[in-house]
Amino acid sequence: MFNFLKKLFGTREEKTAIPETAPKTKQSVPQKKQNKKSPASKKKNKKTHEKKSIIPELPKIEKPAELIEIPEAEGKKRFADYNLSRDILLALQCMKFEYCTQIQELTLQHLLDGKDLAGKAQTGTGKTAAFLIAAFNHILNNPLENQQNGCPRCLILAPTRELAMQIHKDAQNIGIFTGLNSVVVFGGMDHAKQRYALDDKVDILIGTPGRIIDYSNTHSLNLSKVEILVIDEADRMLDMGFIPDVRRIIVRLPQKEKRQTMFFSATLDNHILSLASDWLKDPIMLESEPDKLVGELIKQSFYTVAGSEKLAVLLHIINNYKYDRMLIFGNRKDVNLRLERDLAKYGVKIMLLSGDVPQEKRIRILEKFRSGAGKILLATDVAARGIHVDDVSLVVNYDLPERPDDYVHRIGRTGRAGKEGEAISFICEYGAYNLEPIEKLLNTRFPSTLPPEEMLVLPPRVDKKR
Repeated sequence: MFNFLKKLFGTREEKTAIPETAPKTKQSVPQKKQNKKSPASKKKNKKTHEKKSIIPELPKIEKPAELIEIPEAEGKKRFADYNLSRDILLALQCMKFEYCTQIQELTLQHLLDGKDLAGKAQTGTGKTAAFLIAAFNHILNNPLENQQNGCPRCLILAPTRELAMQIHKDAQNIGIFTGLNSVVVFGGMDHAKQRYALDDKVDILIGTPGRIIDYSNTHSLNLSKVEILVIDEADRMLDMGFIPDVRRIIVRLPQKEKRQTMFFSATLDNHILSLASDWLKDPIMLESEPDKLVGELIKQSFYTVAGSEKLAVLLHIINNYKYDRMLIFGNRKDVNLRLERDLAKYGVKIMLLSGDVPQEKRIRILEKFRSGAGKILLATDVAARGIHVDDVSLVVNYDLPERPDDYVHRIGRTGRAGKEGEAISFICEYGAYNLEPIEKLLNTRFPSTLPPEEMLVLPPRVDKKR
């Protein structure tokens, strides 16, 4: 079989009860009573604590005094070229967002004009910033005097918890100087903890469909005043069976003629277009790089290796390649557990993400990876759904995926937000059968090489993990 592969591919290559103070005892000192907190104050403090325990707080940023002039550039559109709130432009300046990506340039003016839009775009192309900028700008330009608590003005639906969290983080960054409140809710976390956030005014609500329905059913959430609806990654909503839940949510919103709807998907096939026509009014249809499933900034390499050689080649890559963050994909949880143990024997400490990891631990792992405190993450396709980290510079397919769509999803974790990335795939005796469907999907023939001899030599084992 291995000789056949050589012939085929060519030459080498985290509830504690929170005491508001120390436990209270009976006191006869009068002045102590005036410091006693009212029940309402206790409830407020509890809510504040609970909200902090769900999503890590962003570091405080000092508001710049002035906007920096961004020079014009041929073929590029500046955010400053749009009629945006100064507070939004200052936030974009702090984020070092100067020029629009293709999908932002295509969609932003239409969204600012209040048009309904169905957009096709790859993940990582900047569509989240586009719809968030438009939503914040609309809310700032149309202030409400008597906004009710738990009554969001913008609702953003996402198929996964991780994507909802990432959108919320982006919303916090873009809205940092606006004074507007963005909230995220999703399944897998304490139901009451997230409900407390809905006791305040909510400008932008991000969430997964199931949890949105839960809070709406218990009247913690009122969707009757939503002015903007965003449905993100509609194709994945469809694949994951969320469309019936989305329909239940939409019937609780104002009619489509009385709201603005933004609809984003990686594909715009007949089923997706049918959903768009049901939910949008006279939508503008836009596509960003319609013929490219994989971004041009991703370098793809393939190594033909025997199964017994994969560990050595992976260790060589870890020890010799330059990367900010590395994401390794394996097809099975048991194989990944074994790989984690094997890497530890050679001093390589990694983070492991599998489908049965509790949500709070999952959040901690992803935050550690996102912050750079942990540089290597090993995951299966199911566990990796919704990982949105902009600085993944290297993706390694330890196992070539059985579904070609998963290959596109995996390597799409790198080469994001205009940065270059690299994807390396191992083709072993079994993975060879998965290559042809990938090539057919991408309409490309991928040359595979055998790794040089030095990549096949295991380094000395160590007793201590680095």
